[in-house]
Amino acid sequence: MHDQRQRARADFRRMMIWAIVAAVAMVAAAMIYLAATGDLTADMIIATILGVFFSVLLGAGLMAASYFSAKSGHDRDVSDAARTEGEP
Repeated sequence: MHDQRQRARADFRRMMIWAIVAAVAMVAAAMIYLAATGDLTADMIIATILGVFFSVLLGAGLMAASYFSAKSGHDRDVSDAARTEGEP
C-alpha cells in the first residue's frame, strides 16, 4: 500500500509539471493571438497571463487530484469506511 501511494504521488507530480508546461504554452498562445489582433496594454497582458495560467492550472490540478485520490487508495479507504458504518 505504501508503494502504491508513493507511485501515486510521483504520478501526481508528473501531471502537475505537465500542467504547468501546458499553462505556459496556453499563455504564450493567448499572447500571440492578442498581439496579432490588436494593441496590447499592460493591464491586458497582466490579466491574460494570470487568468489563462491559473485557469489551466486549476482545471488540470483538480483532474490530477482526482486521479491521485483514485490511484493512492484514498477512495477505497473512504468507500470501505462508509460500508462498515452503514452495517448494523
